Amino acid sequence: MTGFKTTGEKKLMFFSGRAHPELAEEVAQQLGVGVVPTKAFDFANGEIYVRYQESARGADCFLIQSHTAPINKWIMEQLIMIDALKRASARSITVIVPFYGYARQDKKHRGREPISARLIADLMKTAGADRILTVDLHTDQIQGFFDGPVDHLFALPLLADYVGRKVDRSKLTVVSPDAGRVRVADRWCDRLGAPLAIVHKRRDKDVANQVTVHEVVGEVEGRVCVLVDDMIDTGGTICAAADALFAHGAEDVIVTATHGVLSGPAADRLKNSRVSEFVFTDTLPTPGELAVDLDKITVLSIATTIASAVREVFEDGSVTSLFDEQ
Repeated sequence: MTGFKTTGEKKLMFFSGRAHPELAEEVAQQLGVGVVPTKAFDFANGEIYVRYQESARGADCFLIQSHTAPINKWIMEQLIMIDALKRASARSITVIVPFYGYARQDKKHRGREPISARLIADLMKTAGADRILTVDLHTDQIQGFFDGPVDHLFALPLLADYVGRKVDRSKLTVVSPDAGRVRVADRWCDRLGAPLAIVHKRRDKDVANQVTVHEVVGEVEGRVCVLVDDMIDTGGTICAAADALFAHGAEDVIVTATHGVLSGPAADRLKNSRVSEFVFTDTLPTPGELAVDLDKITVLSIATTIASAVREVFEDGSVTSLFDEQ
């Protein structure tokens, strides 16, 4: 005898960083597994230490970490965790990034600028990631930045079905807050059977988060308008778009976005906005003051979508089949 046979059984192990443990626990519960116990802490100078409490040898490992604030810390922790899995002889490493940091820096607008979204992909690959699983990238081209499989999940079915249950569809108009979201808004229209409108805006290239709204293209007067976007950061773009819709006679405005970044002045802008409801998924934790004080925010769980995709990857199934109806 020159060798021996193994049972050949695959083993799934689920790991989480410290950025958004609530989502990790919910995904693990949907999968019917526990989050692998992990010792993680910061040294006095800010360096991060990670050690897994269980062996990962030969396992298909899934590591979830959403790039929330402080974003650079959690990206670094994720890279360290990937490296730890690689050195622990994991069979495969799938990195789950519900919100992909630096996604807005996906191309050069002017000379001497970085393409930071590509850098993040390179760092993950170098650290040892075999596959990336993420939700609603800012632009589809980011999938090509990673030298390996990228499973791009969509929150559209979750968000659109929620809105469709709440609103009279005969009065509904789907609105893109800018030209870049038209394709996504068009898919909303197909799903809800609603017409499309577009808010034309111009951004000041020299001032971050500064937007000037110009006009609305499409019929919004007397309609319930649903503004659809991938993320809301400071809230400037979306609140200005909502004001433009009200100025053009909209009866009501609902805002939906996959990622509620909600940084800086977002809390005040959302509170003071005439928008009746802001609907997000929990790819990012909702800032405490907004979660407690603002009753117009609704947060839907993305855990089932992520868990279904993880199961398909582990069982060599089709992630695309989860969204075929789109």
